[in-house]
Amino acid sequence: MATATLTIDLDALVSNWQALDALSACETAAVVKANGYGLGADRVAKALQAAGVRRFFVAVAVEGAALRAALGPGPEISVFSGHMDGDTEILAEMQLTPMLNSLDQMLRHFETLPGAPFGVQLDTGMNRLGMEPAEWDAVRDIALEQGPALLMSHLACADDPEHPMNPHQLATFREMTDGLDVPRSLSATGGILLGPDYHFDLTRPGVGLYGGMPFIDAAPVAGVHIPVIQIRDVAPGETVGYGNTWTAERPSRIATIAGGYADGILRAIGPKAHVYAGEHRCKIVGRVSMDLIGIDITDAPDIPETVELLGQHQSVDTIADAAGTIGYEVLTSLGGRYARRYLPS
Repeated sequence: MATATLTIDLDALVSNWQALDALSACETAAVVKANGYGLGADRVAKALQAAGVRRFFVAVAVEGAALRAALGPGPEISVFSGHMDGDTEILAEMQLTPMLNSLDQMLRHFETLPGAPFGVQLDTGMNRLGMEPAEWDAVRDIALEQGPALLMSHLACADDPEHPMNPHQLATFREMTDGLDVPRSLSATGGILLGPDYHFDLTRPGVGLYGGMPFIDAAPVAGVHIPVIQIRDVAPGETVGYGNTWTAERPSRIATIAGGYADGILRAIGPKAHVYAGEHRCKIVGRVSMDLIGIDITDAPDIPETVELLGQHQSVDTIADAAGTIGYEVLTSLGGRYARRYLPS
């Protein structure tokens, strides 16, 4: 079968959540937005639910609806984008909790779904989503009268423990929320690793669950194994792939593998990335094309039937470094053409 296999290790996923939960001085939720960071939100969330997760976060209401259909009643599902125009019916029907980001969203929610659960997102300096301090001061008492389920903000630089933005945002969050009898949440994966001062009542890890930085102790969750279609011998001076970007400097054996940017293997990785044939590291040669990639197996002890792009030998962040991006993009780019295999099966 000339289709790459994407393996998702649900035991590793649960192990990562348990490790982050043990580091959290509070309840630990799970972020499963973007289809569980590309790995299948339904399967990911069910495994986490069985492990004890009771609160999940998604980006938009339609993601929340799909997650509710998968999990059934019970777990709290919060929506980062809040109560957008057109969301009222789906929020009510699927029992979702919007994180309200503005006065407009607050008015919409209170008018259309009076008494329905909600949280409030506060902007402590990231300038992305949430109410800024002056806006929050103006509406705080009205919001508190309605009984918010959570007050939250998001750290901009938590992957850098020494960044001055971290204590700045912590201080701002405290100024905006201290003394209020409402559960609070500030930290995703990076914030958990900053320590208990950042944990408050709820942490909400995302990328660390899926094996990504900055959680360096994370077990790998995603594995990508790609079949070899053809082997050819290339003489010195011959080129491989589009644009003649790689030229053989010695007699070389090149394997063509069945993967490419249509599978979410980022085109930019070509000049710097490797795959593994067993324990042997093999350089990608030439450009990553839509469906095919060339690799140099000249020094491999055996001719491989498949090679590993992601897994035990290299993480999503290794591939991300080769592409000049971050592990989040690698995970969420993984395409729909893979034969998906979940462990345990």
